[in-house]
Amino acid sequence: MIRAVILSASLVALAVPAAAQPTAKVAAANKAALREPSNAGFVGAVQVYPYNDGTLYRLYAAPERITDIALQPGEVITSVAAGDTVRWTVGDTTSGSGENQRTHIFVKPFSAGLRSNLVITTSRRVYHIELESRSSGAMAALSWTYPHDEMIALRRQQDRAAAAAPIASGLAIESLNFHYAISGDKPAWRPLRAFDDGRQTFIEFPASIAVGEAPPLFVIGEGGEAQLVNYRVAGRYYVVDRLFGAAELRLGGKKQQVVRIATAQPKRRKGK
Repeated sequence: MIRAVILSASLVALAVPAAAQPTAKVAAANKAALREPSNAGFVGAVQVYPYNDGTLYRLYAAPERITDIALQPGEVITSVAAGDTVRWTVGDTTSGSGENQRTHIFVKPFSAGLRSNLVITTSRRVYHIELESRSSGAMAALSWTYPHDEMIALRRQQDRAAAAAPIASGLAIESLNFHYAISGDKPAWRPLRAFDDGRQTFIEFPASIAVGEAPPLFVIGEGGEAQLVNYRVAGRYYVVDRLFGAAELRLGGKKQQVVRIATAQPKRRKGK
């Protein structure tokens, strides 16, 4: 009876579809993640892949030919591990100097028909490379573009441009009123000062406002009620298209931080 049960279990295991077996799942995942060389990706003789974490990059090599793997300038290697260190030669060197110094990893197979993989860890990321050797058709070199880094750099450039741009045009310095008092809590985002030009109110924040959560602005009415007011952000300034006697910046839940901004003298009258 026990033998019959064991036999039945074995038959059930054999009947499991191949796609449901772990090895098939791994193979399918690796195939989906594999990036092959493309005609559009070549810049001269260098295959340039767009870097994406988790992608496998194909490198075709050939005996008596060296393929150069060029990393991002400034990137520092922490380790290089090859699946087959007997039939593949792997070495590294650098080019350039200072900020432009670039690491190069050289790969060469001893014969055609070999397959292995290479894992490169650096100060910035991890590269997973699938190695395959053929009798001819070796790739001269490969490198990467870094869309994520480029997006961050573009965003920082836009932020710097916004911070450097004037908060408003046509401001007459002699007409500005800086008689505002700032009181209350002292969070990292506490405004440096507030002023108006008789038409708009400007609230200047420290540079740290760009990396934290920005507080909403409430105007305090004559009866003490708080009303959310419309404003726009220009660099590290809030620009309010009106004047007010008192307003509050509030941020947080139960332990709310409150900073009050109030005029320190009576409002000016037009023509005075």
